[in-house]
Amino acid sequence: MDELADLLRRELNRYSPGGKLPSSRALVERFRVSPVTVSRALARLAAEGLVVTRPGAGAFRAAPHAPTAPAGDTSWQEVALSADGATDLVPRSVDASGVLVSLAAPPPGVTEFNGGYLHPSLQPERALAAALARAGRRPGAWGRPPMEGLPELREWFARGIGGPGGTVTAAEVLITAGGQSALTTALRALAPPGAPVLVESPTYPGMLAIARSSGLRPVPVPVDADGVRPALLADAFRASGARVLVCQPLFQNPTGAVLSTARRAEVLRIARAAGAFVVEDDFVRRLVHEDAGPLPPPLAADDPDGVVVHVSSLTKATSPSFRVGALAARGPVLSRLRAIQVVDSFFVPRPLQEAALELVGSPAWPRHLRTISAELRTRRETMTAALRLHLPELALPHVPAGGYHLWLRLPEDTGEAALSAAALRAGVAVTPGRPYFSAEPPAGHLRLSFAAVAGTGEIGEGVRRLRAARDEVAGRAAP
Repeated sequence: MDELADLLRRELNRYSPGGKLPSSRALVERFRVSPVTVSRALARLAAEGLVVTRPGAGAFRAAPHAPTAPAGDTSWQEVALSADGATDLVPRSVDASGVLVSLAAPPPGVTEFNGGYLHPSLQPERALAAALARAGRRPGAWGRPPMEGLPELREWFARGIGGPGGTVTAAEVLITAGGQSALTTALRALAPPGAPVLVESPTYPGMLAIARSSGLRPVPVPVDADGVRPALLADAFRASGARVLVCQPLFQNPTGAVLSTARRAEVLRIARAAGAFVVEDDFVRRLVHEDAGPLPPPLAADDPDGVVVHVSSLTKATSPSFRVGALAARGPVLSRLRAIQVVDSFFVPRPLQEAALELVGSPAWPRHLRTISAELRTRRETMTAALRLHLPELALPHVPAGGYHLWLRLPEDTGEAALSAAALRAGVAVTPGRPYFSAEPPAGHLRLSFAAVAGTGEIGEGVRRLRAARDEVAGRAAP
């Protein structure tokens, strides 16, 4: 589609403003592409303001753009935005750089080891399209949904969170616009501006961005192969006075660690003793690998006292645009979560909630989960084998059985910024480790994703390019 759009863009000068372009059928025959590809290419040019499409008539070259208005003087905003936070105990800062690394598409031809979502070939596009089509025909699909979300969808999430024992009910679940929105709501509900919040170290940069933009102060608690370390967690609660811990007990981002059985109850006990909440970000439970074995239940399933505020989402296992998630909590905090969500966004659009119900209730859903479970295992094994062959000096202390990435520790003589820049020059985009730390990192790291590439062949080629980048950095550093 991109290639066809480029070709048509270059040919527009053949037509005068208002001139009619060849018909879609003629473009299909000339370029030997599908009608869908032609339609998408023309839509791209229409979005750029280069063509105008008229239903039943065709596509026409757009009139030239009017002269751009002279730019105004926005320098006054620097004073206004700075003065706004002058009295904040913890200055608010909105830094999206750590998130944009995983959201921004790399240039054409660059291997995407920095992606945070499934490659289109792994997304259930047909099942999603069918679910959306069926959802649009449901009675009342375009009406206003309940503020908390559709009861059937809340019940589905409650079963997944609470397990067969039914320890979480639909009444304790709110439907959210994906996991990021749920985390934002949770942190706003649980901690006032200026407050400390305990975070795993390293941890998800998007959560750190939420905390800092809310005027919160992230306090790091180190993680090892068994998850967050209880003794250090207790020390951090005492020293900081924090009333919130944010953690990812299952396939933690970025280390891939799983909170051990022995530590699960200890973490809840420590938080309860501190009078604190635990925000459980259960973001990749549906991206378990084929060889993982039985998964531990969410912390929320073993929490009768309302310590845990649980966050889950369908986005990682489907598509970045399928932003449907859930918040689960019990006690008075649920009312506060609901109030903040209603004020922020009213509700998640009903057609999207109906589509989620159609998707998870279809035979295609378990088939899709089995497919990505097998594919992610194959990709993980391919990447680990390639790294051990071509880059054995990069330490890989833990190989996770879930999620979509590996966490590598760099040698002391290798700077992550220099290696990341050299990697991009070599044709592979990687994620540097610095944004995952709320304080000074103990060493340089890289996070490599194996889910956003087209297949195992691209993984092997990407690792070879990373080897070339490592050689370039090492060559410059040599005396």
